[in-house]
Amino acid sequence: MTEEHIIIIVSALGGIIGGMGLGGGTLLIPLLTLCSGLEQHLAQAINLIAFVPMSAVALVIHKNNGYVDFKKSVPIATLALLGAVAGSFLTSYAGGYILKVSFGAFLTALGVYQMTKSIVTAVKDKKRKAEQVARS
Repeated sequence: MTEEHIIIIVSALGGIIGGMGLGGGTLLIPLLTLCSGLEQHLAQAINLIAFVPMSAVALVIHKNNGYVDFKKSVPIATLALLGAVAGSFLTSYAGGYILKVSFGAFLTALGVYQMTKSIVTAVKDKKRKAEQVARS
C-alpha cells in the first residue's frame, strides 16, 4: 500500500470520527505521523485544515437535528478560540518531539480517565442491580 493510499484511508477515518463529534484529530494526527511518516507539525497543520470543512458540515447536520444550543456554545467557542490562539503561539516555539510527547501524554491521560470512569460506572451499576435483586 502506498503512502497516498494510507493518507486517503486515514483521512476518511478521521472525517467519519470528526463528523460524529468525537475528535477526528485524535485519530488523524497519530495515524498521519505513524503510518505516513509526516512530522508532528505538518500532521497537526493538516488536521487543522481538514477540521474546517469537516466541522462546518457536521455543524449544519447537528443543527438540523436539533443538537446545537447556541447559548451554551458561544461562551465555550469564545474561550476555545482564545485557547487556540495561545496554543498556536506555543506550538511555534515547541519542537516536534515536545509536540509528539505532549500529544501522546494527553491521549494517554484521556484514555486512563475514560477507562477509569467506565469501570467506576460499571461497578456502580452492578452494585445497584445487586441491591435491586436483594430487595426483591
